[in-house]
Amino acid sequence: MTRIVADISASLDGFVTGPDPGPRNGLGTGGEALHTWAFSEDPDDRKILREATARSGAVLLGRRLFDVVDGPDGWDDTTGYGAGEAARPAFVVITSVPPRSVRLADLDWTFVTTGLADAVAAARDRAEAACSATGDDLDVVLMGGGATIGSALAAGLVDALNLHLAPVVLGGGTPLFTGGMRSTLVQRGGITTSTATHLAYDVVRPGRARSEVSTDSLA
Repeated sequence: MTRIVADISASLDGFVTGPDPGPRNGLGTGGEALHTWAFSEDPDDRKILREATARSGAVLLGRRLFDVVDGPDGWDDTTGYGAGEAARPAFVVITSVPPRSVRLADLDWTFVTTGLADAVAAARDRAEAACSATGDDLDVVLMGGGATIGSALAAGLVDALNLHLAPVVLGGGTPLFTGGMRSTLVQRGGITTSTATHLAYDVVRPGRARSEVSTDSLA
Protein backbone atom coordinates (compact mmCIF):
# COMPACT_ATOMS: atom_id res chain seq x y z
CA MET A 1 0.00 0.00 0.00
CA THR A 2 1.32 3.43 -0.93
CA ARG A 3 1.71 5.62 2.15
CA ILE A 4 2.30 9.36 2.51
CA VAL A 5 5.47 9.56 4.61
CA ALA A 6 6.77 12.86 5.96
CA ASP A 7 10.54 12.55 6.33
CA ILE A 8 12.56 15.43 7.77
CA SER A 9 15.52 16.31 9.99
CA ALA A 10 15.08 18.61 12.97
CA SER A 11 17.11 20.13 15.78
CA LEU A 12 16.48 19.29 19.41
CA ASP A 13 14.59 22.58 19.76
CA GLY A 14 12.29 21.71 16.84
CA PHE A 15 13.69 23.67 13.89
CA VAL A 16 14.15 22.26 10.38
CA THR A 17 16.41 25.13 9.28
CA GLY A 18 18.68 27.49 11.13
CA PRO A 19 17.99 31.25 11.32
CA ASP A 20 17.73 33.33 8.13
CA PRO A 21 17.11 30.64 5.50
CA GLY A 22 16.90 31.75 1.87
CA PRO A 23 17.44 30.60 -1.74
CA ARG A 24 21.24 30.86 -1.40
CA ASN A 25 21.23 29.58 2.19
CA GLY A 26 18.51 26.96 2.20
CA LEU A 27 19.26 25.46 5.61
CA GLY A 28 19.86 28.79 7.31
CA THR A 29 22.70 29.63 9.66
CA GLY A 30 24.07 26.43 11.20
CA GLY A 31 21.41 24.30 9.53
CA GLU A 32 23.91 22.06 7.77
CA ALA A 33 24.30 20.22 11.10
CA LEU A 34 20.76 18.88 10.68
CA HIS A 35 21.81 16.67 7.77
CA THR A 36 25.19 15.45 8.98
CA TRP A 37 23.65 11.99 9.37
CA ALA A 38 22.76 11.81 5.64
CA PHE A 39 26.45 12.03 4.71
CA SER A 40 27.72 9.92 7.59
CA GLU A 41 29.65 6.69 7.13
CA ASP A 42 27.87 5.16 10.12
CA PRO A 43 26.40 1.90 8.76
CA ASP A 44 23.07 2.45 10.53
CA ASP A 45 22.74 5.95 9.04
CA ARG A 46 23.53 4.59 5.58
CA LYS A 47 21.00 1.76 6.01
CA ILE A 48 18.23 4.18 7.02
CA LEU A 49 18.96 6.48 4.08
CA ARG A 50 19.30 3.62 1.60
CA GLU A 51 16.05 1.93 2.61
CA ALA A 52 14.06 5.19 2.66
CA THR A 53 15.40 6.14 -0.75
CA ALA A 54 14.61 2.72 -2.17
CA ARG A 55 10.96 3.05 -1.04
CA SER A 56 10.50 6.46 -2.66
CA GLY A 57 7.97 6.14 -5.46
CA ALA A 58 7.41 9.90 -5.63
CA VAL A 59 8.69 12.89 -3.66
CA LEU A 60 6.55 15.89 -2.73
CA LEU A 61 8.00 19.28 -1.83
CA GLY A 62 6.93 22.89 -1.49
CA ARG A 63 7.93 25.71 -3.82
CA ARG A 64 10.40 27.33 -1.42
CA LEU A 65 12.31 24.07 -1.07
CA PHE A 66 12.19 23.55 -4.84
CA ASP A 67 13.77 26.98 -5.35
CA VAL A 68 16.59 25.96 -3.01
CA VAL A 69 17.32 22.53 -4.51
CA ASP A 70 16.99 23.80 -8.11
CA GLY A 71 18.95 26.98 -7.40
CA PRO A 72 22.60 27.54 -8.36
CA ASP A 73 23.80 26.27 -4.98
CA GLY A 74 21.30 23.41 -4.85
CA TRP A 75 21.45 19.73 -5.70
CA ASP A 76 24.28 18.22 -7.73
CA ASP A 77 25.55 14.71 -8.38
CA THR A 78 26.62 14.23 -4.75
CA THR A 79 23.95 16.15 -2.82
CA GLY A 80 20.80 15.26 -4.72
CA TYR A 81 17.88 13.25 -3.38
CA GLY A 82 19.18 10.42 -1.23
CA ALA A 83 22.59 12.07 -0.80
CA GLY A 84 24.28 9.85 -3.35
CA GLU A 85 22.04 6.80 -3.02
CA ALA A 86 20.63 5.59 -6.33
CA ALA A 87 17.09 6.91 -6.71
CA ARG A 88 15.22 8.62 -9.53
CA PRO A 89 11.67 9.06 -8.26
CA ALA A 90 9.17 11.49 -9.70
CA PHE A 91 9.10 14.88 -7.99
CA VAL A 92 5.87 16.81 -7.37
CA VAL A 93 6.00 20.48 -6.36
CA ILE A 94 3.10 22.41 -4.86
CA THR A 95 3.23 26.00 -6.10
CA SER A 96 1.00 28.90 -7.08
CA VAL A 97 2.96 29.53 -10.29
CA PRO A 98 5.21 27.01 -12.08
CA PRO A 99 8.81 28.13 -12.68
CA ARG A 100 9.75 29.46 -16.10
CA SER A 101 12.66 27.05 -16.31
CA VAL A 102 14.19 24.17 -14.36
CA ARG A 103 17.95 23.74 -13.85
CA LEU A 104 17.65 20.06 -12.88
CA ALA A 105 15.91 19.20 -16.13
CA ASP A 106 17.05 15.57 -16.04
CA LEU A 107 14.67 14.91 -13.11
CA ASP A 108 10.96 14.19 -13.52
CA TRP A 109 9.10 17.30 -12.25
CA THR A 110 5.36 17.88 -11.94
CA PHE A 111 4.04 21.25 -10.71
CA VAL A 112 0.61 21.34 -9.06
CA THR A 113 -1.10 24.72 -8.68
CA THR A 114 -4.45 23.63 -7.22
CA GLY A 115 -3.54 23.03 -3.59
CA LEU A 116 -1.88 20.61 -1.22
CA ALA A 117 -4.51 17.87 -1.39
CA ASP A 118 -4.26 17.76 -5.20
CA ALA A 119 -0.45 17.67 -4.97
CA VAL A 120 -0.61 14.72 -2.58
CA ALA A 121 -3.05 12.95 -4.93
CA ALA A 122 -0.77 13.57 -7.92
CA ALA A 123 2.24 12.24 -6.01
CA ARG A 124 0.26 9.16 -4.95
CA ASP A 125 -0.69 8.50 -8.58
CA ARG A 126 2.98 8.70 -9.61
CA ALA A 127 4.06 6.41 -6.78
CA GLU A 128 1.35 3.86 -7.55
CA ALA A 129 2.37 3.88 -11.21
CA ALA A 130 5.94 3.19 -10.12
CA CYS A 131 4.66 0.33 -7.92
CA SER A 132 2.90 -1.22 -10.89
CA ALA A 133 5.99 -0.85 -13.07
CA THR A 134 8.47 -2.32 -10.58
CA GLY A 135 6.33 -4.64 -8.45
CA ASP A 136 7.72 -2.99 -5.31
CA ASP A 137 5.91 -1.35 -2.40
CA LEU A 138 6.69 2.35 -2.80
CA ASP A 139 5.69 5.44 -0.82
CA VAL A 140 5.17 9.13 -1.39
CA VAL A 141 7.88 10.93 0.57
CA LEU A 142 6.94 14.39 1.76
CA MET A 143 10.41 15.89 2.18
CA GLY A 144 9.46 19.45 3.10
CA GLY A 145 9.89 22.16 3.74
CA GLY A 146 8.68 22.48 7.27
CA ALA A 147 5.59 24.53 6.43
CA THR A 148 4.49 22.01 3.80
CA ILE A 149 4.86 19.07 6.18
CA GLY A 150 3.10 20.98 8.96
CA SER A 151 0.20 21.82 6.65
CA ALA A 152 -0.07 18.21 5.48
CA LEU A 153 -0.13 16.94 9.06
CA ALA A 154 -2.76 19.51 10.04
CA ALA A 155 -4.88 18.50 7.03
CA GLY A 156 -4.74 14.79 7.92
CA LEU A 157 -2.89 13.88 4.73
CA VAL A 158 0.10 12.10 6.31
CA ASP A 159 0.28 8.39 7.19
CA ALA A 160 3.71 8.28 8.81
CA LEU A 161 6.40 10.62 10.14
CA ASN A 162 10.11 9.81 10.07
CA LEU A 163 11.95 12.34 12.22
CA HIS A 164 15.74 12.56 12.31
CA LEU A 165 16.77 14.44 15.45
CA ALA A 166 20.20 16.04 15.15
CA PRO A 167 22.16 16.71 18.36
CA VAL A 168 22.13 20.49 17.86
CA VAL A 169 20.18 23.42 19.30
CA LEU A 170 19.72 26.11 16.64
CA GLY A 171 17.87 28.70 18.71
CA GLY A 172 15.73 29.81 15.76
CA GLY A 173 14.81 29.11 12.17
CA THR A 174 11.85 27.35 10.57
CA PRO A 175 9.82 25.37 13.13
CA LEU A 176 8.43 21.98 12.19
CA PHE A 177 5.46 22.30 14.52
CA THR A 178 3.58 25.51 15.21
CA GLY A 179 1.12 26.47 17.92
CA GLY A 180 -2.36 25.04 17.52
CA MET A 181 -1.31 21.95 15.58
CA ARG A 182 -2.36 18.65 17.14
CA SER A 183 -1.54 15.14 15.93
CA THR A 184 -1.73 11.72 17.56
CA LEU A 185 1.36 9.64 16.84
CA VAL A 186 2.18 5.99 17.51
CA GLN A 187 5.88 5.25 17.75
CA ARG A 188 6.91 2.23 15.67
CA GLY A 189 10.70 2.43 15.73
CA GLY A 190 13.76 4.29 16.88
CA ILE A 191 17.51 4.04 16.34
CA THR A 192 20.29 6.15 17.84
CA THR A 193 23.44 6.47 15.74
CA SER A 194 26.62 8.49 16.14
CA THR A 195 25.03 11.47 14.38
CA ALA A 196 21.26 11.44 15.03
CA THR A 197 18.29 9.82 16.71
CA HIS A 198 16.00 8.40 14.04
CA LEU A 199 12.36 8.12 15.12
CA ALA A 200 9.48 6.57 13.17
CA TYR A 201 5.83 7.25 13.92
CA ASP A 202 2.49 6.33 12.43
CA VAL A 203 0.04 9.22 12.30
CA VAL A 204 -3.43 8.43 13.59
CA ARG A 205 -5.77 10.22 11.22
CA PRO A 206 -9.27 11.26 12.31
CA GLY A 207 -11.54 8.22 12.09
CA ARG A 208 -8.59 5.82 11.96
CA ALA A 209 -8.21 3.48 14.92
CA ARG A 210 -4.83 3.10 16.59
CA SER A 211 -4.98 -0.62 15.82
CA GLU A 212 -4.99 0.17 12.07
CA VAL A 213 -1.55 1.78 12.00
CA SER A 214 1.53 0.01 10.69
CA THR A 215 3.60 -2.28 12.85
CA ASP A 216 6.73 -1.86 10.72
CA SER A 217 9.95 -0.89 12.48
CA LEU A 218 12.50 1.69 11.41
CA ALA A 219 15.27 -0.83 12.07
